[in-house]
Amino acid sequence: MPISTTPLVLVPGLLCDALLWAPQIEGLAGIADAWVPAPTQHATVDELARAALADCPFEQFALAGLSMGGYIAMAMQRLAPQRVTRLALLDTNAVADAPAASAARRELVARSQAEGLGVVADTLLPRLVWPQAPRHAALQAVVRSMAHNVGVAAFARQQQAIIGRPDARAALRAVACPLLVACGAQDILTPPALHEEMASLVPGAQLVLFPDCGHLSPLEQPALVTQARHDWLQPR
Repeated sequence: MPISTTPLVLVPGLLCDALLWAPQIEGLAGIADAWVPAPTQHATVDELARAALADCPFEQFALAGLSMGGYIAMAMQRLAPQRVTRLALLDTNAVADAPAASAARRELVARSQAEGLGVVADTLLPRLVWPQAPRHAALQAVVRSMAHNVGVAAFARQQQAIIGRPDARAALRAVACPLLVACGAQDILTPPALHEEMASLVPGAQLVLFPDCGHLSPLEQPALVTQARHDWLQPR
């Protein structure tokens, strides 16, 4: 008898695409049927969430998102809780964008339009990937490739969506499905304290910190992230 697989939706973050999740798609292939949306065509988190829900090939699914993908995943769960069987939030947060962060985002958009996304990707890399990561050079190439795939226009829409995102903490308190909250222990963009707060809002939530790891945990610590996701997908 063939082993049944769990429908799994993996939402990438800002300037990321399916390459972000490649280690988990491969590592979980025996237990999960993964689908990755492309959150590039809209300029609000709710519009991106509705588009992903409309395009999703599964009626019900486990749902995970990283960074901007976490904002979208929380919106998808809020808009269609009956479809989400379990939720994982990686290297993200549930608060609205701060004014200083929004100003920095607008500056990055302007720079991408003037100098290209390669320059922006290189500028962001020290904050995305732990500088002491052993695969730092290889990860730089992946980050640049994903940025090229997303493109300047989509990057601007994504940043607009992030700037306008709502505070999601009240909606997070209503989550009734199993919740995994995880991040790199060295994530400076969305540090562990933010994940501790998110986990505290949902009774029974699981909190995992990946050692020697920055913001792009699925790529920096692929084995640890895959194992955490494997455990999260098991029936409770």
